[in-house]
Order: sequence, then structure tokens, then C-alpha cells
Amino acid sequence: MSVHTRQQLLADGDLVDVTAYSEVRQAGFKVPVALTRAVWHRFVEWENDDVAEAQQDLGQSTAGRLWDVMWMAYLAIRNAPNSGGMLLYELYVIERDGYSTTPRSIKLKLHSGSGDQGEHVITIMLPEED
Repeated sequence: MSVHTRQQLLADGDLVDVTAYSEVRQAGFKVPVALTRAVWHRFVEWENDDVAEAQQDLGQSTAGRLWDVMWMAYLAIRNAPNSGGMLLYELYVIERDGYSTTPRSIKLKLHSGSGDQGEHVITIMLPEED
């Protein structure tokens, strides 16, 4: 079993560091935050060149979608009694699949724990990801 450090996962592109995005700070996060590549690709990233014509006029943007993911994560943390470092939360998104045009409910998993040097970090992933 090989164990990858957070830094390796970021360097390999398996994690997307969103710490520097203004939406992350505006949502109240003060620690490093990363999303898995799957979360970034399916639920945050939005470029009109990458999606079908049917999805282009939906009022979506990468910044707005990142805000939604982070704001709902913030609310989940605030409302969780004691999650033990892991919690599931729900939000509505239009999936970037080339044909969806209405939001649907999805669940994301937030892990709050230690980074490579013991610093507090947050990682947001799909429920089935580790």
C-alpha cells in the first residue's frame, strides 16, 4: 500500500488547491482547502467551451460554483454538532455532463484534519473518495 502526501496529490493534480480563491476566504475558510479532481471537474469547473450548447446559457461560472461548494461546506461545519473531522453535506448543482440544465441534489464529503506538517487542512471530496 503506497501512501501519498497531500503535497504529492496536489503536484500530481489529484487535488486542486483552492485556498487562494477569494470565494474560499469569503465563505469563511482560514485554512488550506483542496478539492479532489473529481469534485473540481464535475461540480466547480465551468467553461462554456467545454460544455454542450444546451448548457451555455445557464448562468454558471467557475467562481459561482466554487462559492456554492464552499458556502454550503461552511454552513455544514457551522451546523454540525461534532463531526469528528468528517461530514457529509448537500448542495444543488448543474452537473457538467453536456446535457444537464437543471440543478440536482448532490452530497460532498468534507474532511478536516492534519496536513503533511501537522497543519490544519480541509479536503472536499465525493462521498466514495478517501
